[in-house]
Amino acid sequence: MSSNAVWVDEATLFELLTIASLFLVALIGTIIAYQAYRGYRRNDASSMLYLAVGLLLLTLCPFLVNVVSTSFTDVDQIVTVFLENVSRLLGLLAIMYSLYGRH
Repeated sequence: MSSNAVWVDEATLFELLTIASLFLVALIGTIIAYQAYRGYRRNDASSMLYLAVGLLLLTLCPFLVNVVSTSFTDVDQIVTVFLENVSRLLGLLAIMYSLYGRH
């Protein structure tokens, strides 16, 4: 376990609000991505699939990277931040492709 982990019983109010906001971003992003995926299935529109993947990479994946890296590994914080940012960048590229790419 990493020494940077925040334990709920020792967390400050700010830390708890930060964790809650990260969780809500991941949850709401996943719900919207699911709706985009349903749009892809319903209309066979590949742009909706790219939008769904982009939203997951932008919202859910950074959250999962953060939780996994801080809870189960001993990687440096800079590696975690890098992986989160790569996921966000790929998510934005997928969303941009869904808007401007050839389908």
